Amino acid sequence: MFRRLWRCLVPALVLVLVSGPAWAAVTLTFYAHPGARVRDGYLLFPHAYVHAVGALDATGEPVDWAAGFTARNPGPQLLFTRGRGEVVSPDARYVGEGVPYLRLTVSDDAYRAIRERADWWGGEEGSVYDLRRRNCITFVADLARLAGLHTAREPSMKPGGFLEATAALNPEAAIRTDMVQASPPQASSPHMPRAFR
Repeated sequence: MFRRLWRCLVPALVLVLVSGPAWAAVTLTFYAHPGARVRDGYLLFPHAYVHAVGALDATGEPVDWAAGFTARNPGPQLLFTRGRGEVVSPDARYVGEGVPYLRLTVSDDAYRAIRERADWWGGEEGSVYDLRRRNCITFVADLARLAGLHTAREPSMKPGGFLEATAALNPEAAIRTDMVQASPPQASSPHMPRAFR
């Protein structure tokens, strides 16, 4: 009887051990927030950000991270000059109000590279904010290229338009099917961040 039970348990244990890591995955979703309204006394502007959820394959460590790049001191001065930028994590309500455009699963290494790049954007060297040339869209474009996506032309000041054009270049990651355009937009190469002026 013990042998019969052992013969049943061994294949089941092997199956669990072999398939266990396949359950873990990190999924990136790229969002645009419509903005252009007042909430809780704050004027919300259009914004682009990324949200990662899941678990790391190697360790099973849970992942729930969201980030966008924004001006540290927003105001009308940004129409005329550069300022300091910062990487911020939008709250769950803000993420829930966003429109998802792209979703893809990434490896542990790609996720770590994306987090390191986001840290660079938030650090001394990467924190220059320019409303027209180096904004939230430039940030998500940089991270999207690290994830292996082709990105639409930038800089841009329309997060939804940029992500829609990027989704058209990456139909395998596009969330909405009504984003296909008649003539494909020009793309930036993946893994090749643009030089910032």
